[in-house]
Order: sequence, then C-alpha cells, then structure tokens
Amino acid sequence: MDDKLAGASRRMQNRGRLEGDIAAVAVRVFAECGYEGASVATIAEQAGLSKQNLMYYYPTKQVLYERVLDDVLDDWLARMTQLAAAGPDDAPADVLRAYIQAKLRFSREQPYASRVYAMEVIAGARLYGEQIRERVVPVLRRDIETFERWIAAGRIAPVNATHLLFAIWAMTQSYADFAPQMALVLGRDDLSGHDFSDAEDTIARMVLAAVQPPAEK
Repeated sequence: MDDKLAGASRRMQNRGRLEGDIAAVAVRVFAECGYEGASVATIAEQAGLSKQNLMYYYPTKQVLYERVLDDVLDDWLARMTQLAAAGPDDAPADVLRAYIQAKLRFSREQPYASRVYAMEVIAGARLYGEQIRERVVPVLRRDIETFERWIAAGRIAPVNATHLLFAIWAMTQSYADFAPQMALVLGRDDLSGHDFSDAEDTIARMVLAAVQPPAEK
C-alpha cells in the first residue's frame, strides 16, 4: 500500500472511531432526554466537540439518532441468534436459557441503548419504524420456525411462539428500561449482578414451565 492509500485508510479509521465515540455519547443523551429533548449542542459538549464539528459528521439530529438506533439494533439482534441457530441435537431448555441470558446481558450492559429503543417504540416508531420492520420481523419469523419445529417434534408443548417471545422481550428489557424503579424499590442505587442472576433464573423457570410437554408435567 502506497503512502497516499495508507493515509486515506488512517483517515477513514479515525473518522470511524470518532463517529462511534459521538454515537456512544448520543445514546446516553437520547436515553435521558428523549429525541425531542436532546440537542445537538448538548451532545457535542459532552463529546468534547463544537456543534459545528459534530455536524460535519452528523449533519442533523435525526441522522445521529438513526445511527444510534442502528448500533442499538445491531447489538440487540446479535444477541438473539440462539433460537434461529438451534440444531436438531440442541435441547430446547438450553437454547431458551441461553436466549434469556443474552437478552438480560444486553439489558445489564447496554441500559441506555435499551431505553432509547424502548422510547422510540413507545412513541410509535415514527422515525425508525421501517428499519424495525425490515430487520426485526425476519428474525422473529425464523425464531418462530424453531418453535414450530420443536412443537411438531413433540419437544415442547404447543405455545403461541410470537407472544411467548414478546413476553420474554418484555421481561428481560424491563431490567434496563425500569432498572431505576427496581433499584428504588429495593433501596439501592443500582441493580446488582445477583439481581440479574435471580432474574435469569426466575424468567427461565416461567418460560420453561410454559413450554414443558404435557407428559413431563
């Protein structure tokens, strides 16, 4: 690689890192203030940039917001691979436990990301609805196909897979979206690792009880 190409590559890498750093600050501001309440000036200040400099990378607040949600959805979907990837020899209970664990890990590791996504959906997904339909729906359909194979093989009880998955999403994401309320009720500043372990065990027990074949009950 000649010097000119090497220089261009470094500039692209540096730009990518800076854009990622800006998005990492923006996700927290959008989570705390909502889309309407967040300002480019606030995000720029917290990122250590001038507003003009930030807008060189993200010309509008909506462009930055969509980048944040792209990153959120990338991470969220990456943690939902267990069901679609389940093989014929994988035990449904193990797959479902791994799925629940991955969703709770997202809530613990990315609480701001979860809240931004939840706020967008609660507001009617007016700015990001098409992306959600294009990316989430195919994953959901593949996951439902896994449940249908398990049901047909008698490995789990007949269940409405769609609504069971909705319930899992709601239970696991609440540990990000409502973590401040949970901590307040528990008299703590934050939820602990033990809380997440207990949550995983409790949610898994409920889900596995719902899918347990009648002959095993």
